[in-house]
Amino acid sequence: MRSKLLTVYCLLITSLFLSCTPTPTPPLQTTLLIYRFDPPAFIEYSADFQPINEIPFSIPPDCGLNNTFPAPMGSFLLIELSCPNGQTVLFLDVETGASTQPVTNSDAHFLAWTSDGKAAYLKVDSLGNPRVLRMFTDGDSEPLGINEYTYDLSAKPDSYDFTFTFSRGFGYGSEIHLAQDDGRIMTLLYADPYNYIAFARYSPDGKQIAFIKIPDSQTPFTVGELWVMDADGANAHKLADADSGHGYAANWSPDGKRIAFVVRENPEDENANQTSEALVSNIYIVDVASGELTQVTNFAEGRTETPFWSPDGNTLTFNEVLNGRMNVSIADMISGEIKPLETESTCCPAWMRK
Repeated sequence: MRSKLLTVYCLLITSLFLSCTPTPTPPLQTTLLIYRFDPPAFIEYSADFQPINEIPFSIPPDCGLNNTFPAPMGSFLLIELSCPNGQTVLFLDVETGASTQPVTNSDAHFLAWTSDGKAAYLKVDSLGNPRVLRMFTDGDSEPLGINEYTYDLSAKPDSYDFTFTFSRGFGYGSEIHLAQDDGRIMTLLYADPYNYIAFARYSPDGKQIAFIKIPDSQTPFTVGELWVMDADGANAHKLADADSGHGYAANWSPDGKRIAFVVRENPEDENANQTSEALVSNIYIVDVASGELTQVTNFAEGRTETPFWSPDGNTLTFNEVLNGRMNVSIADMISGEIKPLETESTCCPAWMRK
């Protein structure tokens, strides 16, 4: 009898233990999306760069593709278009292939994703009633009480805090502020009366912010500088010269030790100050602690655009433009090999974690 009771007791304890043990969360799967212009589709690659899926997507008539922005996690890709009525954004669910246009009554410009990937910060109605919204992928939206002239925003990792950057006008430079409690609490982090601050990016641990300085001048495209500072605005210092004005952000490596960015190779060419078609540029990496520079690509003509790290930090993807033709290329950070992903014209690499 005692043996039977002991057996029943053990079974009850085992059952309770199993019912209380949380189910392990499966690890996020990493894939890479690029856009192929003809035939039009997003091509999805596995982590080892094998094509595994195609998502048909045609750019709307009279519109052009500006860029794509993957959510930090999840299945949504934000697509920014340039259309006759202004910039337009779409949410594309890469699992279902369905797309939605969250803002239909005005222009909309992408600023950043929230750190949880459930919403995107958008600047809307730029020429009418400019404002910043937090637009959720399910269609809900929230207005934010920050400066209406905000043109850059960066979400702090694992937080709803964010930085926002704005200018008071030509000749006034710019300011970067920290917003907490949805903008109800704002703190000035850094101001520069001689430069525009652009492409602010938090480090993966949220302890530092990298940004590009663009001279406050009437020259459209100039040589600028890559800077980094502590998250509270302290210890701001220059890391390297960088291309500026053409719209190329610098991005942190997943371990937060390096930053990949674009360097202009022909600063003496006045034509490159006026048009991106004359730009010659390459991808470089800077070690944040030591300031040591490493050149990744060595193109003697054409331009490279914003580099993006793979989640494991072993690969950089970027657009390469030569003679008006754009292709997505990958740079293996271990072997040093650089190669295009497709023979057809492609654009806009986006690392998805879902």
